[in-house]
Amino acid sequence: MADNSKQDLLHLIKRIADYLSIKLSRLFSLSLGNLDSQTLVALGGLALAILFIWRLLRSPSEPQRRQPKRRTPIPSSSGVTIHSDANLTSTEDSRAHNVIEEFFQPIKPTLGQVVKQKLIDGRKVTCRLLGVVLEETSPEELQKQATVRSSVLEVLLEITKFCDLYLMERVLDDESEKRVLLALEDAGLFTSGGLVKDKVLFCSTENGRTSFVRQLEPDWHIESSFEIVSQLARFIKYQLHISPIKPERVAANVFSSPSLEQFFGCV
Repeated sequence: MADNSKQDLLHLIKRIADYLSIKLSRLFSLSLGNLDSQTLVALGGLALAILFIWRLLRSPSEPQRRQPKRRTPIPSSSGVTIHSDANLTSTEDSRAHNVIEEFFQPIKPTLGQVVKQKLIDGRKVTCRLLGVVLEETSPEELQKQATVRSSVLEVLLEITKFCDLYLMERVLDDESEKRVLLALEDAGLFTSGGLVKDKVLFCSTENGRTSFVRQLEPDWHIESSFEIVSQLARFIKYQLHISPIKPERVAANVFSSPSLEQFFGCV
């Protein structure tokens, strides 16, 4: 029985080796930057060897099987002899294929990793409310209601984990300001610890919002006004212009997206 198990393992290793040779030949035929091929092959082979050994050690031992009886050919109705070796080979090929394919599956990054990568390790972010965080797009609408876009909540909470976030908007009266703060509070943005009410800023003019941004000197500013994006392009390291229609690019440091969540791949 032990001999049979060893023989099965040797068959499996051989088929994995054959399959790996094909995979690695395809992988390293591509241009991989400045790394020499010998280094990459060595690293890849080491990683695969560790993975394979770990999988073998992790897999639970199979229950002992009864001593197999001596296999005899099974005659078919046409007189052709059929052996069970074909089924065993197929199973081994399938196991080898599954092990390698699982290893080569791309690992999907988390939203937090995407946010950190997209913001290029920025530490301070300023963001307009209207048309970005709120459903409303004008100060006049805020005199009636303020509605936080549910699809943007997860992104904002992730940003607060890595960055010092400031939200800002132009309002026409004190009641609008209260509505916005209440909407943000009801959405749970003040409960995570990353955003506080003191970091939600209000002004009465568009120039006031521009002044806020310049005084705070953020690494990123998120804005829906093309005019303000243009004005700040010389002063802010990076900007994200939120616009449903892809606008003309103002500068190399200005990016655009239909929504904040789309920029981070959430839609």
